[in-house]
Amino acid sequence: MERIETSILQNLIFNEEYSRKVIPFIQSDYFEDRKEKIIFEEIVSFIVKYGSSITIEALNIEVENRTDLTDIEAKEIREINQNLKESVVDHQWLLDVTEKWCRDRAIYLALMESIHIADGNDEKKNRDAIPNILSDALSVSFDNNVGHDYLLNYEERYEFYHKKEEKIEFDLEYFNKITKGGLPNKTLNIALAGTGVGKSLFMCHFASSVLLQGRNVLYITMEMAEEKIAERIDANLLDVSIQDLSDLPKLMFENKVTDVSKKTQGQLIIKEYPTAGAHSGHFKTLLNELALKKSFKPDIIFIDYLNICASSRYRAAANVNSYSYIKAIAEELRGLAVEANVPIVSATQTTRSGFASSDVDLTDTSESFGLPATADLMFALISTEELEGLNQIMVKQLKNRYNDPTIFKRFVIGIDRAKMRLYDCEQKAQEDILDSGQEEEYNKFKQKPKKSFAEFKF
Repeated sequence: MERIETSILQNLIFNEEYSRKVIPFIQSDYFEDRKEKIIFEEIVSFIVKYGSSITIEALNIEVENRTDLTDIEAKEIREINQNLKESVVDHQWLLDVTEKWCRDRAIYLALMESIHIADGNDEKKNRDAIPNILSDALSVSFDNNVGHDYLLNYEERYEFYHKKEEKIEFDLEYFNKITKGGLPNKTLNIALAGTGVGKSLFMCHFASSVLLQGRNVLYITMEMAEEKIAERIDANLLDVSIQDLSDLPKLMFENKVTDVSKKTQGQLIIKEYPTAGAHSGHFKTLLNELALKKSFKPDIIFIDYLNICASSRYRAAANVNSYSYIKAIAEELRGLAVEANVPIVSATQTTRSGFASSDVDLTDTSESFGLPATADLMFALISTEELEGLNQIMVKQLKNRYNDPTIFKRFVIGIDRAKMRLYDCEQKAQEDILDSGQEEEYNKFKQKPKKSFAEFKF
């Protein structure tokens, strides 16, 4: 069985593309065998000095010229060199296994060095150096990108500008308008509302609509039981009032669920965690388990809701202010969105002052102003007696990285609480919102700024 060290050495000789990629990241100490370490050093030394790959003949000569080897060691190295042959392997696979080997060796050496320091056997380093040593080892990666060269990399920019970004679409017109067609991957999107206004209803409706698009949906609940979330989604997808679900005959229920399954190729997984009992680390583990046990990879993740998640950075009982704690949760969830390459949709509650307000703002974000700073999209769901009487709910943009938040800053959507559904309202309803003062808000941004002394008379 061929060892990874052998593959590395022979490809450093016979594969120029490979050697250029990996040499900056491989250290001679990674090789346990002294003879292999010497071979590596001579290969690298030759490439650095002459700018070309070394031959087996040249390698043997360089080894012979070393003064730190016994005759037996030199002979053994020549024998190793003669067994190094050109081989055809997948380039990306070779890079991947080499990167893993480098990281594994770096971590092992870092652990050994840390133990040495912890035992007080290092005269130059104390225990304060250990975290950095371990961190450096864990960060070993073949990423040698030094940045985007504005003048040279214009073709990459052009392709980026004309590349159609994959998005999760809404089934609601104005949400698609404000997001330019839906939610992109690697984003955190937050709905802000008071208790009972419609945070969970919004997420259940959106989850249902995404499922009907043929996509995989993961719904994580920390407030309600899995069955309660499933009940809301049943009401939405089966077109049955939530109060009437329990009265459905079993056969009718089965037929309705079967009809839904015929409309989609996607899956919906609902997972319940205790309140404040799980954080992003638990969610990562769940994703791995779903991939292994069910071959399930979500296209979007719903987390109901952010404020009752735990943080992977801070213990629940830790003496940490709410700003730092909620901000940490938001950052961890956005990191999860990036790692999983999906949009994450969650929610947060308003403050007490915002709960009864008919106009919610960022200052009404419960517990943390750091949350809006982390989110890509944040919007408020506002309900009043008047809106409730019209079976409507108002949406107000609070932050938007996808579009100009002053465009359709406020709009209304219809709400059917019995069937846990949202729907588009007639244009007249949107015009009424504009008539109520939003138009002035828009015009304010469209007006050209006045010159400071335009009306000044001499």
